Amino acid sequence: MTSNPFIHLPELQGRVTPPHASGLRLTDEVLAEWDAQAHCQGLPAHWRLPDCDVERSRHAVLAGLAAHEDLWVFAYGSLVWNPGFHFDEVRRANLPGFARRFALSTTIGRGTPDCPGLVLTLQSDNGQCEGLAFRIPAALVETESRLLWRREMIHGSYCPVLLPLHTPQGTVQAVVLTANTAHPHHCGDLSMQATAAIIARACGRIGSNREYLDQLVAQFGVLGIEDPYVHTLAGMVDEACR
Repeated sequence: MTSNPFIHLPELQGRVTPPHASGLRLTDEVLAEWDAQAHCQGLPAHWRLPDCDVERSRHAVLAGLAAHEDLWVFAYGSLVWNPGFHFDEVRRANLPGFARRFALSTTIGRGTPDCPGLVLTLQSDNGQCEGLAFRIPAALVETESRLLWRREMIHGSYCPVLLPLHTPQGTVQAVVLTANTAHPHHCGDLSMQATAAIIARACGRIGSNREYLDQLVAQFGVLGIEDPYVHTLAGMVDEACR
């Protein structure tokens, strides 16, 4: 066990939302609040994936782990600053063959049914995606992975898989949330202009879409991560908001 989770990245100390302060830690109580809001917004009763389907996905992916093994999770979007789960270690990480893109529509977190927002997903790409790897200790994997799956698989709009990540301390096998391109919320054909326009105006239960992008850019600044797509989009959103 790592006594200091930020031993490899001291610059992140105080810049990662602790679990108790995360609005994305979907406990039973928080999920009930989300259900109530969805009802008020006129969303159907089946607005989210049934719990049994979420758990089926989780068990299928985690079956690839050895018994009593720690779980690594790749963070490339909101998990970079707000993982919502307890972890014992965080490292820089690179995932080859993918790129982050704002290609997933949201109608409750950073948008509404009348004005959907966009959040990040991972698309196949010839390059690599730089982010973070969080390690959940074995004793907490069952509890924390259940909450992670609730959050990320609330619509079933990702395809979680175990993939190797390159970190400065060695290669690890981690849960990676890749795009479910067959999902109706996936919108991978948006232009940069259309993407920027959506992010500039959308706002949902947990904040504005622009705030999501701004928090990502700020965390990248601390980490020294250069992502031309994200930084170009941030400039376009700033221009659209003037």
